Amino acid sequence: MLTAFELFCYHVIKSDVVGGFMVRTQIQLTEDQVKALKKIAQSRRLSVAELIRKAVDTIIKASPVVDREERHQRAMEIVGKFSSGKRDISKKHDLYLTDTYNK
Repeated sequence: MLTAFELFCYHVIKSDVVGGFMVRTQIQLTEDQVKALKKIAQSRRLSVAELIRKAVDTIIKASPVVDREERHQRAMEIVGKFSSGKRDISKKHDLYLTDTYNK
């Protein structure tokens, strides 16, 4: 849901084509990046803006943000599921790590 400020901000655009609100933003690209994007966009019959939106969506999907509580829950779920067979891990963990990394 957009805030009252965002609803009246000229940078927020309602797009029926995309199906939601879009926020206008400005980025700086190198000349080479712009040339490459234009070629790719033309070959896919997309605007450069749409190509960039698709690239951003790809990055967002590939980089999920996991909050602290979820990370804690995931860690707690694996506690006790693995065993090395060694009974002195808490005392010699540095030695075991060094041995493992040097292999």
